[in-house]
Amino acid sequence: MSLPQEREQLSFEEQCVQLPEVVQRYLVHVRVQKRLADRTCTLYALDLLRLQQFAQEAGQGGPEGLLALQPVHIRRFAAQMHSAGRSPRGIALILSGWRSFFRWAAQQELVPFNPVEGVRGPKAAKPLPKALGVDDAVQLASFHNSDADPWIEARDAAMTELLYSCGLRVAELAGLDVQPDQSTQQQGRGWIDLVAGDAHVQGKGSKRRIVPVGSKALEALRAWLAQRSLGLTGAAQQAAMGEPALFIGRRGERLSSQSVWARIKLRGQQAGLASGVHPHVLRHSFASHMLQSSSDLRAVQELLGHSSITTTQIYTRLDFQHLAQAYENAHPRARRQDDGGKPAAAPVRQHDAEGDAED
Repeated sequence: MSLPQEREQLSFEEQCVQLPEVVQRYLVHVRVQKRLADRTCTLYALDLLRLQQFAQEAGQGGPEGLLALQPVHIRRFAAQMHSAGRSPRGIALILSGWRSFFRWAAQQELVPFNPVEGVRGPKAAKPLPKALGVDDAVQLASFHNSDADPWIEARDAAMTELLYSCGLRVAELAGLDVQPDQSTQQQGRGWIDLVAGDAHVQGKGSKRRIVPVGSKALEALRAWLAQRSLGLTGAAQQAAMGEPALFIGRRGERLSSQSVWARIKLRGQQAGLASGVHPHVLRHSFASHMLQSSSDLRAVQELLGHSSITTTQIYTRLDFQHLAQAYENAHPRARRQDDGGKPAAAPVRQHDAEGDAED
């Protein structure tokens, strides 16, 4: 069930006029006292208009009826939205808006409890992470752009090799220092030990881990460090000399996660890869290819810095897809017969979802 389109186009003030006085007070609260953005306030108003409509249809109209809603009503409303085709994520966002309203109402002693607390929407299917094939990953890692600025090329090549070699998160890569100092660990940063061939990183939950760095990545890192400061001049070079970051921009300052993301995406395009490439794709590729080669789930869990083995297990589904594809392409009894009685080419399976896994 959805609100009429023209209602969604109403201004924030016009939406408030249609709502009970208690809801209007709440919307003033989030706009004035909590200072939420106008767009957020408008979305809250739309969510509460939707709730009022549900309540009226259930015989719970008016401000008293809205405040008298029980968990059974909320679950029924969520089920109705799901039956109408609204996505699990959309339902979760609406429930979150309702939960905030009733939390405020409970603080104002208008309701004895929050009827949305504990109510969860339908679970969304976990999408498979995107990963490059081995050939595509090697093509990307080996790519050299002879037309690019040598300084930029050395930096971007080192970032690409390191992401694929170690399976780092983009924030972990951006947070690496050339070498550790007193502030490195205090500020949650990592560093590269070129002698030992290790990357010391701090991941989610402030958990530190040590990841081996491959020989190609070490080679690319040495090439980058040889010209890290030499490729800059003036104030930028001075800034780079005092900047502990491993990867820096043209101003000599630490490269942000957003900048790393943009550079890897561009490099994928320059390398001629059809699928979209970004740092997390390289992390997924690292995990998938490690599992294909070793089948050691615990080792991959440690290398990725996952606190739960369940998070790592999603890559076993990618590994199974790889095996299933190999079977369909190679086994004569796995392929369909074409009209001439000859085995037809097996269809290429695609990932069953476009999103990335949460890790």
